[in-house]
Amino acid sequence: QVQLVESGGGLVQAGGSLRLSCAASGRTFSSYNMGWFRQAPGKERQFVAAIKWSGDRTYYTDSVKGRFTISRDNAKNTVYLQMNSLKPDDTAVYYCAKDRGPLRANVVAVPYEYNDWGQGTQVTVSS
Repeated sequence: QVQLVESGGGLVQAGGSLRLSCAASGRTFSSYNMGWFRQAPGKERQFVAAIKWSGDRTYYTDSVKGRFTISRDNAKNTVYLQMNSLKPDDTAVYYCAKDRGPLRANVVAVPYEYNDWGQGTQVTVSS
């Protein structure tokens, strides 16, 4: 089982930026697609972005396209989420997650396709 530890959350004003990091344990990180999800109070967990194990394919939910960028550094076992032009609606706990299967060709947006999750980091955007 891989351990995932998120960091980089915090309080920011609308229009500001944050960069989230997710550090993974283990030597197989580079073989797995990775995703970011978020969950606001009283709402279901929502897909945000995903990146293929090779780093050459990414996928975003419509509401963050053009504002968020997912990337990864396989040498550091870390995946990032750069968040720009933040809005109050982006307020949530953000989780990183590892795809359940290695070397998958397609990145996916559904939580049940991910089997390892971090504890989350709080992002609060004030208006």
